[in-house]
Amino acid sequence: MDIRSLSRELSLISLGLINDNIDQRNFDIDNINFESILESGIELLINHCREELTECENNLEKTYSNILESELSEIKSEPYEKLRNEMKEIVSCIEIIMNTLSDILDFPKLIAISDHIQVRKDIKNRISKVLKNIFHIDSNIDNVMEGWRFKRLPRIDRDILRLAFVDIEYLNIPVSVACNEAVNLANKYSDKQGRKMINGILRRLQNEKT
Repeated sequence: MDIRSLSRELSLISLGLINDNIDQRNFDIDNINFESILESGIELLINHCREELTECENNLEKTYSNILESELSEIKSEPYEKLRNEMKEIVSCIEIIMNTLSDILDFPKLIAISDHIQVRKDIKNRISKVLKNIFHIDSNIDNVMEGWRFKRLPRIDRDILRLAFVDIEYLNIPVSVACNEAVNLANKYSDKQGRKMINGILRRLQNEKT
């Protein structure tokens, strides 16, 4: 994960700590304590890393157990093809676990980087742009949705899409880059249905912007 990706991830986590039910008539961005929210966001990110490490440990134990069971099973008792597929799944699980661990091991360095002034400014800028333009952003995303309303999406999915829109509309990030970053966040923080929904919305948004 690079600094830009870290900035987006912390923006997503921090944004989730702010009520998005904004009354535009009384809304004042200066009333938001960004430093306090960012500190809470960093703490949540660290806790998320700990949870992922625990999950990786459990998955490694399960994978090792599956390997032992495959080694102990008699080949004659089941078709070779089934056994090969099982081993492929086991190897795939190991690859996923190792990739996750690799990302997590980078976090101590990235958390330290998150204390840099420029990174904090970038996060504050992203969140500010979402909050100041939230009605325009939500309306534009809602317009490309099919058979569903934006406000009915889970909060985490709405924020992922909002940050992608900010990247495209206000920060001049290439559409493909913004969409890829949003997909990465969805893969990490959303569920299967949410990922599918976000992918579809981003494709339609990408087609409209290009």
